[in-house]
Amino acid sequence: MDIFGAFARGEAARRAGSRMMVFDWDKAARIIKERGATEASAGLSEDWEYTGGEILSDGKPVPKEDTYVYLASLWATPELDIDGDLIDCWKYQEETPGWDENTYWPQSALELAFESGEGRAKDGSGEAGATAGRDPKDDSLIAEGEAP
Repeated sequence: MDIFGAFARGEAARRAGSRMMVFDWDKAARIIKERGATEASAGLSEDWEYTGGEILSDGKPVPKEDTYVYLASLWATPELDIDGDLIDCWKYQEETPGWDENTYWPQSALELAFESGEGRAKDGSGEAGATAGRDPKDDSLIAEGEAP
């Protein structure tokens, strides 16, 4: 779909009172873990060219600065792609803990997908970006260099 078509569909959805759909990072994390996936991408249906990108490579979250994803829409369904299998993977925005188009690997999803502490942990912005470790007091994920 071209950018003008996407814009028109967004405007039509807005006028119709559609609710914002955002990528369900927790569902994606559970699916990634269940399938033992080492590669995964995310994007919006019918608009992957402009919204999709890698979120998991070699079994680890792709750092936000090394990819591009836009995962919220009034009309296009957020999807997870594992081995060519496209899976609807979304929640209405008001059903999330504040997730939006800028959310990327929130702490809850990291904990679901990487219980061993491998992968990435949130930095001060709450997004993946620093190598994870475990807090010895409560075994929670912490960012590298962050005091437990």
